[in-house]
Amino acid sequence: MEGQNPSGSFSGVFRKLKPYLAMISLQFGYAGLHIVTVLCLKGGMNHYVLVVYRHAVATAVIAPFAFLLERKVRPKMTISTFLKIMLLGLLEPVIDQNLYYVGLTYTSATFASALFNILPAITFIMAIICRLEKVKIKELSSQAKVAGTVLTVAGAMVMTVYKGPILNLLGLRHVHHETASMGADQNWLKGTFMIIGSCTGWSAFFIVQSFTLKAYPAELSLTALICVMGMVQGAAVALVMERGAAVWSIGWDTRLLGPVYSGIVCSGIAYYVQGIVMKERGPVFVTAFNPLCMVIVAVLGSLILSEELRLGRVIGAIIIVIGLYSVVWGKSKDPLESAPSVDKKKGALELPTAMIDVGKTTSHDHLTGGIVVENPPRDTLSLK
Repeated sequence: MEGQNPSGSFSGVFRKLKPYLAMISLQFGYAGLHIVTVLCLKGGMNHYVLVVYRHAVATAVIAPFAFLLERKVRPKMTISTFLKIMLLGLLEPVIDQNLYYVGLTYTSATFASALFNILPAITFIMAIICRLEKVKIKELSSQAKVAGTVLTVAGAMVMTVYKGPILNLLGLRHVHHETASMGADQNWLKGTFMIIGSCTGWSAFFIVQSFTLKAYPAELSLTALICVMGMVQGAAVALVMERGAAVWSIGWDTRLLGPVYSGIVCSGIAYYVQGIVMKERGPVFVTAFNPLCMVIVAVLGSLILSEELRLGRVIGAIIIVIGLYSVVWGKSKDPLESAPSVDKKKGALELPTAMIDVGKTTSHDHLTGGIVVENPPRDTLSLK
């Protein structure tokens, strides 16, 4: 067709793909978090202190950009918004992360990343309760959502109660860990409940964030404020739980790598990117990419941490993935409301082209970079 502009067509396709590319990139970042955190905790870092340092780093990186780039568009802070931000700082930085770190020490990076695939199901249930999702049981799409949620929970139970033989798919020689914390069944069960509690905290974070961004639609500023609140509240918890000054020591090793990596990639950048994507696609879409993280961690866990991959974990993970994408398929059949016209000169909601390098985002597109809001979700806005 002679009248079409190839560059314009490519640009339109790329804009539609940006939410997917953004979430896939974040899953690689979260996969690295699982590995780096294990090394950091094994290196002697206290998990309460790790939470504080992580959000101190995130605040230091994100706050200057939020101050400079959103000074003209930042809405007025209200008491209601401030209370929501305090709750966000408690749910994900404090509750979610501390429970996750404890659960990780009791289990393994591969198990934790696989079990985290129940996150979309928990988010879906909370979204129904908060009226962000509608279920009409006579419709096939709603039946798929409900069946997928049940399968996801069933897969998590299989992973918990059945281990099975060791699988050595990569032909590697694994080191068998004999420590009580990693090998005892009661600790695996305790770790499982910790990780499920972590997922619940993170799901609640997504739901509250969706409401908060409607009243405070400045993504960078909200990210910086969440990190500040997480740092302050995390410090209060750490001072109560750990009295000695030695736990706050840090060195030029994994105890420094853990807070820096998790703070920049998994708190600062992740909160920001998830917030933008969820405004267009909703919280269930954002959590739908967790299975990719599980696959990456399974490979890296075998290569770097010499973790054992067992049949029960694989079967449970497969069931979780089937249930997960049943939910996602049902979600894709939901009708979308027509979008209002968006003036790009006033700041269309787009992602920066280089998500990991926020510093290169220019002042005129600090809220943009490619994702044009065409079909905003119904009552939604935005995450190892």
